[in-house]
Amino acid sequence: MRADDVLSVGRHLLVVVAHQDDEIACSVLLQRVREALIVFATDGAPAAEFFWSAYGSRRRYAEVRHAEALQSVGVLENAGILFLKDQETDLPFRDQELFRRLASAAQSLKTVVQQFTPDALLGPAYEGGHPDHDACSFLVNAVGRALSIPRWEMPLYHRSSNGSLVHQAFRTSGDGETLLHASQLELKRREEMLSKYASQRDLPKFVSGGVERFRPQPDYDYSQPPHPGALNYEVWGWPMNGSDLCAAFQRHGAQRRAASASGETSLA
Repeated sequence: MRADDVLSVGRHLLVVVAHQDDEIACSVLLQRVREALIVFATDGAPAAEFFWSAYGSRRRYAEVRHAEALQSVGVLENAGILFLKDQETDLPFRDQELFRRLASAAQSLKTVVQQFTPDALLGPAYEGGHPDHDACSFLVNAVGRALSIPRWEMPLYHRSSNGSLVHQAFRTSGDGETLLHASQLELKRREEMLSKYASQRDLPKFVSGGVERFRPQPDYDYSQPPHPGALNYEVWGWPMNGSDLCAAFQRHGAQRRAASASGETSLA
């Protein structure tokens, strides 16, 4: 299916992103579609105190990020937001830990998709930038396949082969890549959205270009890391690696196959 069939004015788009501010990477597209629902898969607050110490508690930091997302997306007139909830706790999933709760996240996302009935799903590329981005890619793949909905992706950031951090560009070329060139009005609205995220001072360096890139989601092999080099979050020294995520993806696949064999249909 061509980009102008699903990523265009008059369409209903469901965007699955990990964190409050990831949606800025597709702000031009969001301004052009008829209706969008932005699904935040985590609460944006990691467990490590390093990330939230200035706010006094992890919970308070999550509340700040939630409020910022409401203000940022509120700049748009055609978009709403929703936070995925863990079925066991009825709380949003924690930042950096989405891969640990794939079954619950997949079922929650499947329910949202069935209620919203979008023309397409859009999520982050599988590129090793952040574990939650890669988990979102997996969830879009699993739920999109289960419900036969077109799946698209956008690049956020990844670590290149020479060690530099690359923003808003796919690591490898692929079929059907579509470029959206922002107008001055669209850039002005993006700047207004960016300004609402006071907690993310370095955000402008992650979203600065005038072009957004999208393509149909490839048939990734999630049993393998997105590329053979060091993944960005491994370079950052976070407490997980590509093998941890791949093992989680494989466990979810095994659980889904077991549920299917036993006649259950709950897992996406």
